[in-house]
Amino acid sequence: MKNIVIIGMPGSGKTTFGSALAERLGRQFIDADVYIEAREQKKIPELFAISENCFREAETRAMKELAKQDGIVIATGGGVIKRPVNIEVLKKTGIVIFIDREPDDIIGDVIISTRPLLADGKQKIYDLYNERIGVYRLSADLQLANKGVITEVLEQLVMMVGEALKN
Repeated sequence: MKNIVIIGMPGSGKTTFGSALAERLGRQFIDADVYIEAREQKKIPELFAISENCFREAETRAMKELAKQDGIVIATGGGVIKRPVNIEVLKKTGIVIFIDREPDDIIGDVIISTRPLLADGKQKIYDLYNERIGVYRLSADLQLANKGVITEVLEQLVMMVGEALKN
């Protein structure tokens, strides 16, 4: 059974939708950041304090392990697309879905101080979005706009995944 991999910006709804989707499909949900912290025995900010490269290495190790599992729903970190190898391994066993959420909506919703890469302030969200949007789109098998009521977006996601799994 194919894995379902959710990518997108920090604050785009990856964990919210991934968790709800897994519940609806009767699958195990894994938040990649939680998985990395357990695997590395360090919090994400601690890994970033060493260096972003330290975190990205840990992330790649985790993606390789998660890709070997069967039938899970994975919510990745926002920067998983920064290393092409991550998407390559995840696509071998999964369908990659990009949850696209506008920066203005993210800013209105996210506690920036809890996100290491967003600690520089709101402009960082716009900068990251502009830097990453093309790579998210190229990396994804499917795209879904997170615009509107959460329950409606979830229904769209469930239908989208159902269709993709049939093919």
